[in-house]
Order: sequence, then structure tokens, then C-alpha cells
Amino acid sequence: MSAPVYKKVTVVGTSRQSIEGAIQSAVHTAGKSLRHLSWFEVREIRGHIADGKVDSYQVEMAIGFSLEGQEEALNIMTAL
Repeated sequence: MSAPVYKKVTVVGTSRQSIEGAIQSAVHTAGKSLRHLSWFEVREIRGHIADGKVDSYQVEMAIGFSLEGQEEALNIMTAL
């Protein structure tokens, strides 16, 4: 089998409880429409302040997933 090829998308997760919650929310939601999730990279952390207190957390992150059809691509390349 060939080495995997990945694509990455940028998402922003949010949580009222924690940064970890914002990450979990983003991964969970991305997993509903993307397959083969493999890794994530947090790029930015920020939050919202209301009435002088932290109201919510946001994390901007890249989520990487492996592309389908890699075996077929390898077979085509070796046939050439």
C-alpha cells in the first residue's frame, strides 16, 4: 500500500466550558461530513468576553484526513 495522501480543512470549534471542549466539538462535527480524519493542528485560540468574564472559547484548527482511492491511484501509476 502506498503512503497516505492527506487533505486539510480549516474549522473553528467553540465551547462555553473549555479549549479542549472547543477542539472536541470541532472534531466531532467535522467527522459528521468528512471521513478518515487523522490529525488536527490548533492554529489560534481566542475567546469571547461578556460582562467582564470569559463567556466562550474558540479554536481555529486544521483537520487532516486521508483521501480515498489511493490504492487505485497507485495501480494506475505503476501501470504507466
